[in-house]
Amino acid sequence: MITKRIIPCLDVRNGRVVKGINFEGIQDVADPVEMARFYNENGADELVFYDITASVEERKLFSDILTDVASQIFIPLTVGGGINTLEDFDRVLKCGADKVSVNSGAIRDPNIIEQGAKKYGDQCVVLSMDIKRVDGTFKLFSKGGRENTGIDALQWAVDGVNRGAGELVVNSIDTDGVKEGFDLEMLDAIAARVSVPIIASGGAGKMEDFSELFKHPGMDAGLAASIFHFKEINILDLKEYLRKEGVEVRL
Repeated sequence: MITKRIIPCLDVRNGRVVKGINFEGIQDVADPVEMARFYNENGADELVFYDITASVEERKLFSDILTDVASQIFIPLTVGGGINTLEDFDRVLKCGADKVSVNSGAIRDPNIIEQGAKKYGDQCVVLSMDIKRVDGTFKLFSKGGRENTGIDALQWAVDGVNRGAGELVVNSIDTDGVKEGFDLEMLDAIAARVSVPIIASGGAGKMEDFSELFKHPGMDAGLAASIFHFKEINILDLKEYLRKEGVEVRL
């Protein structure tokens, strides 16, 4: 049986880890290098690093901070923010990333998914999707959840996988930071349409939210930020709980 993964997410702005609710009300949390070191030592299976304003500010990702983060950890690192070209892939991989997350850059030019997969392999390309309900349908948002693209999110997931994305990070703007559970309706709709691993993001507030998530087919990992950052849930405690619930995790 494939083990389920628990993945903390570092949303980085101006060199600091930050967190908000529904992508708004951003507050400062911690130093990303210290936090990466903490998660590496405390049971995280992987780490996600997002430079959350790189796309909207139309600049390249902070590579110096990324290099420092990568040097502190021995678990897989996925990096996103301002990834628009193969040169951007190359740069973050050379900084120590294991996988590259594309979001706004792929919306602007979907060919970047195919190009990245062809050069570095499907397993390296992660398609990150920020999704919100609009008039009862799931719509894809860009620029850190600021802009409604009008694109049908479910079809975008299918297209991304067909182009070569080896993994999806599916983030619900509706549940982000609310701590009332993952957006299972949305996640199930995507899982029914693709066969690659899905990392569920947005909404985790308690251990039971993760056990509920992993009862749903296609959910390979649970990603969260504030509950781990503020030590509301300890990852090793969470894994012990999940194992008792019959979920296979790495301890």
